[in-house]
Amino acid sequence: MKLRAAIISLGSRSSDWTADAMKKYFEEVDHLDIRKIDIKISGNEEEIIYDGKPLKEYDCIYAKGSFRFAQLLKSLTCILERRCYMPLSSDSFTVAHDKLLTNLELQRNKIPMPKTFITATIAAAKKVLEKAKYPVVMKFPQGTGGKGVLFADSYSSASSLLDALEALRQPFLLQEYIETGGKDLRIIVVGDQVVASMKRKAALGEARANFHSGGEGEPVELDITTKQIAIEVARSIRADICAVDILPSPKGPLVIEANISPGLQLITKITKIDIPDIIARYLYDKTLDWKKKKHANHATEILDDLEIPHTQEKSIITNLTFRGGNIILPPVISRLTSFQPSDSFEIKTEKDKVTISKMKIS
Repeated sequence: MKLRAAIISLGSRSSDWTADAMKKYFEEVDHLDIRKIDIKISGNEEEIIYDGKPLKEYDCIYAKGSFRFAQLLKSLTCILERRCYMPLSSDSFTVAHDKLLTNLELQRNKIPMPKTFITATIAAAKKVLEKAKYPVVMKFPQGTGGKGVLFADSYSSASSLLDALEALRQPFLLQEYIETGGKDLRIIVVGDQVVASMKRKAALGEARANFHSGGEGEPVELDITTKQIAIEVARSIRADICAVDILPSPKGPLVIEANISPGLQLITKITKIDIPDIIARYLYDKTLDWKKKKHANHATEILDDLEIPHTQEKSIITNLTFRGGNIILPPVISRLTSFQPSDSFEIKTEKDKVTISKMKIS
C-alpha cells in the first residue's frame, strides 16, 4: 500500500532525522515548515494553506512545534485528524504546552508529581511561601527546555521574584523542590512503550538538568513502575509520541514535565538507540491501521446503504453486465474491495466460479 506522509515542524535537527527515517517506510514524505501554514475558516468550509497553496492530502501527518504555535497546531490537528493519522491529538497541544493544565491532567489520572500550588493573587502566594520549605520552584505555565523555571532559596528571594512577576503580569505556579542531586530522568514514549531513557545531571551551579542548560546524560534502565508512569503520562495528555521528565525521588518517581516536541540529539547519542527510526516505523504501522479502519468503516456504510448484513465475507446477489464477451462488475464491488486501476490482480477460474484477489507486492 502506497502511503504519503508529512512532518510539520520548525525544522529542528530532530525533525530532520525523523523525516529522513520516515522515507524508509512511506512512499512519499514532505517536511513542511509550520511558519508557512495558514488556516482559512468560514461557515461552510475550512482550508489549510501551505506556502500559498492548498495543503496536499496525506495519510499521516506528524505535526509538532514549540508552545508559541500551540493554537495553530491545535487548530490544524482539529481539522486534519479526521482525514489522516496524527500521533498527537488536538487536545495534547493545549494540555502539554501549559504546565498548569498538564498538572491538572496528572492529578486527574492520579499520576505522582511534586506538590504544586496555584494562587489567584500575589498576596495569597506569599502566604503559601510563608509556610513553605525552601528552596521552592517557581514555574511559568509555558516554556520548555528548562526555560521559565526559577528557584528561590528563601522567603525573601521568593517574595522578590513574586513582586517582579506581578510587575510583568506573568502567571506562575509554585512547586515544592525535590532534592535529587541535580538529576532527573528523560524518557521517550512511543505508543504504549518506553523506547529510550537516560539519567540527566545538571551542570555545576545549575539546578536544571536539561541539555539546553548544560546538563549531561547517561543511559539508564528503568524499573517497571517508572516505565508505567511515563506511559500513563503520554496517555493522559493524549499523545502517541512524547518525552516525560521524572524525578527519581525518595518518595518514588515524580513527574515534572511532558514534552510533545522533544529534542532527540542527546538521548540518541547517549543511548545509541535509533529513536527516529522507531518513531517512523510506529507512524507507518499506525497509518496502516488507520487506513484499514477507514476502509472498513466505508464498507460498513455501503452495506448499510444497501441493507446488506455485516459479515467478514460479503455476499452480494446481483446480475452481471456483458459487453463483447467481457464481464463488467457492479460499481459496489470496487467500492467494497477498494480495488484501484493501478492494482495488479490474480484471477482464478473454474466452471461457474471466478475468484479475484489483489496481489500483495512486498
